[in-house]
Amino acid sequence: MKKDIHPKLNPVAFVDVSSGKRFMTLSTMKSQRKENIDGVEYNIVLRDVTMDSHPAYTGEKRLIDTAGRVEKFTNKFRRKRA
Repeated sequence: MKKDIHPKLNPVAFVDVSSGKRFMTLSTMKSQRKENIDGVEYNIVLRDVTMDSHPAYTGEKRLIDTAGRVEKFTNKFRRKRA
């Protein structure tokens, strides 16, 4: 295996902006913001959506307008009659 071609792994803490939960892992990502957690210096990477806040993981339902979808489609693509 060739030396010095693989990126260096750094301790990174991904922080969910909406919930504040932290996910500590190793990653090749770097950040200007660093924080010392349990004696280890972590790069802090802020994320808007993670598994802690995404509706697919939390079971939160979204409102989808299904009424009149066919009518909207036919009105949009109906040919004008002379």
